[in-house]
Amino acid sequence: MIKMRFMIFLTTALSLMLLGTVAAQGPGDEGEYLILSAQYGTEYHHVDVTDRLKELARRDRTFRVNHDSMRRDPDEGHQKALRIYAKGPNGGERMFEYVDGSVVDGRMFRAWGRGEWGNGGWSGNWNGGGPVDKGEFLILSAQYGSERRHVDVTGRLKELARHDQRFRLDFRTFGVDPDEGHAKALRIYARGPDGRERMFEFVDGSVIDGSQFRGWGRGEWGNGGWSGRWEGEVREERERQRQ
Repeated sequence: MIKMRFMIFLTTALSLMLLGTVAAQGPGDEGEYLILSAQYGTEYHHVDVTDRLKELARRDRTFRVNHDSMRRDPDEGHQKALRIYAKGPNGGERMFEYVDGSVVDGRMFRAWGRGEWGNGGWSGNWNGGGPVDKGEFLILSAQYGSERRHVDVTGRLKELARHDQRFRLDFRTFGVDPDEGHAKALRIYARGPDGRERMFEFVDGSVIDGSQFRGWGRGEWGNGGWSGRWEGEVREERERQRQ
């Protein structure tokens, strides 16, 4: 009889322990995305809040985003967002954005309640990693205007690339008109897989798609190396050959 009671007690205790483990994990802990990093703020002023997100995840499945819940205000007076960078089933990085006031539900993230994530691996790109950054041409410089009057717009092009993959070109895009009353163009000078410089021309009104340029959205380019020739090295060589 005593042995029977002991077995019942042991079985009950083990069952309670198992139920406690399942409850602690929660059904949402088997999501398909593994969090790499969490950043809060704006593109130019944001801070790492991965550890703070872990605290919130352990307490509750959902919470509302604002500078109070994040305990940081990296860009006072501006609308901010929580961006969670995670690795998906295919191994690619994906970004999830929650603007101030949004409710975050962690069910899509693996091991959300246990906090077994956030151990690095984020690309460092505010807009998230992606195939658009794997083009074959590395930008050296960007010039806007005409042959006789043009200006360097590499820095401005980086800003545009970080915001969107595609945009329409005109003088307002760059905030400068280096040759008023004349047709202008954006010329992007890039180095190709063969190591040679190539020039890409986009006249006013063109739509620019950065998918062919390496590191486009991350801005990891434009660090010099342009020949300084408006026509580009390859075109000048062709002109010489024709002559």
